[in-house]
Amino acid sequence: MNEKLLIRTAGKGDIAAIEQMARRIWPATYSNILTPAQLNYMLDYFYNPESLEKQMTELYHRFIIGLLNEEPVAFASWSLIDSPGIYKLHKLYVDTGTQGKGIGKELVDHIEDKLRSEKAAALRLNVNRHNKARHFYEKLGFIIVGQEDVDIGNGVYQMDYIMEKKLRSPS
Repeated sequence: MNEKLLIRTAGKGDIAAIEQMARRIWPATYSNILTPAQLNYMLDYFYNPESLEKQMTELYHRFIIGLLNEEPVAFASWSLIDSPGIYKLHKLYVDTGTQGKGIGKELVDHIEDKLRSEKAAALRLNVNRHNKARHFYEKLGFIIVGQEDVDIGNGVYQMDYIMEKKLRSPS
């Protein structure tokens, strides 16, 4: 990548930028998986300002934004889950015009570096079973460890693989 990606912590002041990116990225990512009604429901459910603020403040999701030429082009979030030493990657999205340039990998590497410094054991994620991003995660060393269907309401189910990458050897 010729341009230098800047990765920084995101906070409440970045909620509008995260929502705008999601509304640009999701239709291209999910239009062949979800109906327009499901897509709009999920965007409104996960990316309305109140939901994003709750994720940041009450659910303790840590957000980062990737910027090229000071423009936000990617974001990610993760948090500790109930299993000791296991973190979950909740979100990883890159603008369609900048996909394939290594930005997603840089964001995941950034998160993994932070988690290794915190002695995390593994990073886990859910990916829709029909999402081609599964192959991206496999290239990064994630493996499928299960699957689940999550009812998020309004007749919409997330039908996902659970993937995981070990960050250190079990002690």
